[in-house]
Amino acid sequence: MSRSLLLSACLLVPALAEAQSVPNPAPRAAAAVTVTGRVVDQSTQQPVPGVTLLFPDLKQGTATDTDGRFSFQNLPRGRFLVQIRSLGYGTLVRTVDTGSGQPLDFALSPAVTELGQVVVTGVSASTELRRSPVPTTVLDKDELNQHASSNVIDAIAHTPGVSQITTGAAISKPVIRGLSSNRVITLNNGAKQEGQQWGDEHGIEIDEYSIDRAEIIKGPGSLLYGSDGMAGVVNFVAPDPVDNGRVLGSVAANYQTNNHLQGYSLMNAGNLNGFNWLVRGSGKVAGDYRNRYDGQVYNSGFQELNGSGYVGLNKSWGYSHLTVSSFNQELGLIEGARDSATGRFVQEYAVGNDAVGNRLVDRDGFRGYGLDVPRQQINHLRIGTDNNFILGQSRLTVNVGWQQNLRREFGDVLAADEPSLYFQLRTLDYAARYFLPELGGWNTTVGVSGMRQENQNLGAEFLIPAYQLFDGGVFGVTKRTFGRLDVSGGLRLDQRRITADALWLNEQEEPVPGGTPNAEQKFAAFQNTYRNWSGSLGGAFSITDDLVLKANVSRGFRAPNIAELGSNGVHEGTTRYEIGNPGLQAETSLQSDLGLSLNTEHVTFSVDGFDNRIQHFIFPRRISNVAGGDSTRVNPEDGEEYRVFLYGQSPANLYGGEVTVDLHPHPLDWLHFENSFSMVRSRRLGQSEGEKWLPFTPADRVQSELRVNFRKVPGLSAVANVYARAGLEHNFAQRRIFGAFDTETPTDAYTLVNLGAGTDFVTSKGRTVASVLLSVNNVFDVAYQNHLSRLKYTDVNNVTGRQGVFNQGRNVSLKLLVPLSFN
Repeated sequence: MSRSLLLSACLLVPALAEAQSVPNPAPRAAAAVTVTGRVVDQSTQQPVPGVTLLFPDLKQGTATDTDGRFSFQNLPRGRFLVQIRSLGYGTLVRTVDTGSGQPLDFALSPAVTELGQVVVTGVSASTELRRSPVPTTVLDKDELNQHASSNVIDAIAHTPGVSQITTGAAISKPVIRGLSSNRVITLNNGAKQEGQQWGDEHGIEIDEYSIDRAEIIKGPGSLLYGSDGMAGVVNFVAPDPVDNGRVLGSVAANYQTNNHLQGYSLMNAGNLNGFNWLVRGSGKVAGDYRNRYDGQVYNSGFQELNGSGYVGLNKSWGYSHLTVSSFNQELGLIEGARDSATGRFVQEYAVGNDAVGNRLVDRDGFRGYGLDVPRQQINHLRIGTDNNFILGQSRLTVNVGWQQNLRREFGDVLAADEPSLYFQLRTLDYAARYFLPELGGWNTTVGVSGMRQENQNLGAEFLIPAYQLFDGGVFGVTKRTFGRLDVSGGLRLDQRRITADALWLNEQEEPVPGGTPNAEQKFAAFQNTYRNWSGSLGGAFSITDDLVLKANVSRGFRAPNIAELGSNGVHEGTTRYEIGNPGLQAETSLQSDLGLSLNTEHVTFSVDGFDNRIQHFIFPRRISNVAGGDSTRVNPEDGEEYRVFLYGQSPANLYGGEVTVDLHPHPLDWLHFENSFSMVRSRRLGQSEGEKWLPFTPADRVQSELRVNFRKVPGLSAVANVYARAGLEHNFAQRRIFGAFDTETPTDAYTLVNLGAGTDFVTSKGRTVASVLLSVNNVFDVAYQNHLSRLKYTDVNNVTGRQGVFNQGRNVSLKLLVPLSFN
């Protein structure tokens, strides 16, 4: 971070602290208080056992006993948001004064929809979702568990406005309202996940089993996180610490029939007088998936072995946790090559020590969980600290993390264990936020965040230069309630410097010092500095208790990534030779959001529209030769000739929105009929017909689901929380494509039918001993290609005339969840 930003931070924090000061401030160290209370059913006034109460900003929770009573023994004094939730009841959100000395009594009403969700992403402090003007979606653990998925992005990709770019079952990248890659910030429990985001074939290195809920911000969400949040933010949140005095665990297992996926996870967590911990180990293994047209897709399997957890203290002064996560995956890269006579998949194999041949993949080649070349290996390690200090009426959070991303690609059958590509990315990230005392109803937070990053090329091939990145920013955000109006906004200043190293190669394509005779320069050295600002201002107005109007205007920016600045080669999965442009400017966006939501005892309705105008949108464009045709270049790695594309910039406009309708006729509260429609239009302004639409824009999508939920089933005391669902997903044809230079092809419409059911098995006292969840995706085994599947562009099957590989066919998933208690 530059001296100017450091100076701004030093001046901003004390100035705002002085402006927010109050008479007779509380002592710097918060004294512990005991908070007690009771939760009852609003209609019957009977106690409700097993209710979860959580202070999100303190990471402290507890549950009610059989008489509906609860107790917190070690809370700091102050005003904090508490969330009260129980299955079958509407979630309550209240801001309470823990130092009042008065019991906290709450009354729950039977649930119609999940309205009392709390969001912690992109806000100054934990906020009730309906009071935040920024378009945000929260998916809890139950929603994630009830659907079959093969990776963490697949688990959220059916959220309205959210899609995924895929390369088979293991590689998925989030797409929010038509934007992806470096334009989406991915957070692992609030900390930026830094991998090789610039590549479409690079997935997200987060263990699906470690996630308790997902929060998705749609739109520029970079006020707290800096560059790259133009499309939005996805935060995968880990479970909160367990109740004081408890030690528990869980076992999870999943089997999926299509690719014989097996997934397992073991977890242990505890809290003994504020000393708390969580440790999790999980693994997955999957073979080749199948569909109706391709049969089994060769080399589409993957393997994972992951670990994560934390250890720390939760006391009246706050909490301090040491966190660790390790993601390790090996996966096959699908090439889709097939024999021209039979249409069967073919594989390369070594003929002796120096020759390569092709042969048909026989039946044994599809058995088991083995992987072939090309394949990819990813190892991502993160070690960090998560600290929250209560300072009287204010609060300070400090987070520092170190992460290493190793990404290796093995592509030579003659040297199957030697990586052709090998990236080593190391990142040191930091974030500090100071929550000032409330003054006149205003809740304000100021802070700094940034990172230092270094990437090295350790393989035999070179697509991007080695580089160093320094990034830092200062920000302030605030919110206040004026009667029925909730207002929030903020401002952030950022600076990013990226320095790329020169690279010279000899005739054997080996790195040599600059100036070596007969050496050719692969990458030129450069250093770029980007300074920019982000801002947001919006409000949520409760027209009535049931009707809420939201509006927000936000400005975001994104500095160019290393591939856009310094590429010189053929990127995996593309048909073009890409050259970076060090002269690129930062992208900036101005997005307007307008939403309306209605919730009654019979219907829940919401509509959200957006208009996102982007300046300096970065995009690869073709280079012409002197004759006006395609400029081409031979790739030395494979000797093939490719058309040359250079990264350039132009203005763009994305607009669209989502509509959702949930019918839940009272008193049939167990019945839900949920429907949603998502659309986005994305244009490059001032371009010709074949180039005016941005590529990889998701098709319009309609989703409908009929679901029944029963807390209890008469005559079946051993089961509880029984549900069944039937869903339909229709993806419209996508004809708005970037058709120039054969970059993108249109996609046909398709409709999928999905089913699901599940139940908890309980004891006579109501304790859950196991949960079983069954789902069937693509019931009718429809053969389809999603428009955002990169496998569409693999080779043509000359026997059938169909291009590319199709998506997964029918898949039956069975999950078993077993909670464990050790006290």
